[in-house]
Amino acid sequence: MQWTLVVPLKPLARAKSRLSDTADDGLRPGLALAFAQDTVAAALECPAVRGVVVVTDDALASRELAALGARIVPDEPRDGLNAALTHGATVAGASRPAARVAALNADLPALRPAELARVLEGAAEFPRAFLADSAGFGTTLLTAGRGLELRPLFGPDSRARHRASGAVELCLDDVDSVRQDVDTGADLRAALALGTGPRTAAVAARLLITEQ
Repeated sequence: MQWTLVVPLKPLARAKSRLSDTADDGLRPGLALAFAQDTVAAALECPAVRGVVVVTDDALASRELAALGARIVPDEPRDGLNAALTHGATVAGASRPAARVAALNADLPALRPAELARVLEGAAEFPRAFLADSAGFGTTLLTAGRGLELRPLFGPDSRARHRASGAVELCLDDVDSVRQDVDTGADLRAALALGTGPRTAAVAARLLITEQ
């Protein structure tokens, strides 16, 4: 079962504002980029993933993520997260019509390819499915079968909204790395405890030095 993943990423200067209590304005853009790099790198190592489409207008992120093997798509709608995901899914479906499509958060720095494969395998049983985040209110992954609309409803209480839209919630154990997105300092500490990718670990180490 082959999947194309759509990963949205806002301009780095505006990313991860809720980490302001943990990282200052000078470190936050680099941290957001590291999250995305580790997420995309892990996703591309997953045997179920045929390709990753990143929707972003950030020039630096575009270069760095393209270097990892992602396809970069400009955020032409510029109408928020869900519009960007819908646009990315349309592009992905046009270029790879045989692949299923999934929206994946860009802030999963502890993502493990084997755990992502388990989630995608479970999602393949349903027309649309989603995985809740570690906090239990949000969503880290939303999937759609071939020829079906993704219908993303990310944002506050997206878990409830995706469930109400008819998507099936995936109740899987031992996929913590796919659930652990990073919005706050506590989330970052939880991701580091799971074991992040090398780029996030390097930036986090600089952050810890700054805090001392």
